[in-house]
Amino acid sequence: MFDAILRGWEQQQRSRLLAKKTISDRLSLVRRFALFTATYPWEWTPEDVEAYFSHQLSGASPLAHSTVRGQQGDLQMFCAFVTDRRYGWAAACDEVFGQAPVQVCHDWNTADHVAEYEGRPGRRALTYDELQTLFNAADDLVELKRKRRRKGVLAAWRDAVMIKQVYAYGTRRRETSMLDLADLRHNPRAKQYRRFGALEVRFGKAARGSPPKRRTVLTVPEVDWIVPVLEEWVDEVRGGFSPGAHPAMWVTERRGRLGLRRLDEVFAAIRDHAGLPDELELHCLRHTYITHLIEFGYPERFVQQQVGHVYASTTALYTWVSDEYRNRLLEASLARRLARLNGEGLEPR
Repeated sequence: MFDAILRGWEQQQRSRLLAKKTISDRLSLVRRFALFTATYPWEWTPEDVEAYFSHQLSGASPLAHSTVRGQQGDLQMFCAFVTDRRYGWAAACDEVFGQAPVQVCHDWNTADHVAEYEGRPGRRALTYDELQTLFNAADDLVELKRKRRRKGVLAAWRDAVMIKQVYAYGTRRRETSMLDLADLRHNPRAKQYRRFGALEVRFGKAARGSPPKRRTVLTVPEVDWIVPVLEEWVDEVRGGFSPGAHPAMWVTERRGRLGLRRLDEVFAAIRDHAGLPDELELHCLRHTYITHLIEFGYPERFVQQQVGHVYASTTALYTWVSDEYRNRLLEASLARRLARLNGEGLEPR
């Protein structure tokens, strides 16, 4: 019966066009919950929910708040499915087992969404010095392998260019992995950048039940140093992997596409070589990009479109402007106020 219920829930989610990974993760959660409680859905109680998540939040590596809320929401969604009269599972369980499943996730035993940002505190934008240190470390790894005449020079070169591209265009992990050479675009308003005037992101973060979102990220003058870096990679270095007709921008030694896990491993290796804090992750380069666009003076709407956020409030959560930038804004505001007071013949208080 339990397997039949799971198959029915899987079919319901597939008909909603949800991503395979989303469905797989939800099914896995329900199975883990059943294994933890050693009971089936028609036997679950609210106390089981409390015991399970108390266990998940204990130990050396407790789950993040956002993860707990997400799992509780998924479990609540499963219970809503299995208790829905339209599917008949509750009646079937009552007839066979003498017990019917009930909703076990309620307002009083699940977490509230009270904070706008629930990410790890260590995930932040890099300072300008940290960013330069990271890039220097990436280049240094290339030179070390070259001097020692070891294999992997091309891979280290690819890794150095890749992390610079992540910062220069603010791409997410999957967006970076799925980039093809064809995604390099001309910008008629910036002909000096040639085919590197923009980047077409075709695998942006999708809304629930929708295909990946697309956006065009323009190359901004403040990071146009990325143009010769990418040009050298595309025209001179990438061919060393013998990729043939493979379209991926970031290819592996086995002529495949660089995967998400490998992207994380690459960043971690360069970060450790640079001596930067362990809590910094690849996604922090996206935070840095957003922050720097704001500090460069670009309007919020432009930044929002560059990074593919639906809401400006999301962009604000990723922004970590420096004290220097805030002080510049404060000084400009004070100067305007002083000029206004002088024009009115008043003394500042």
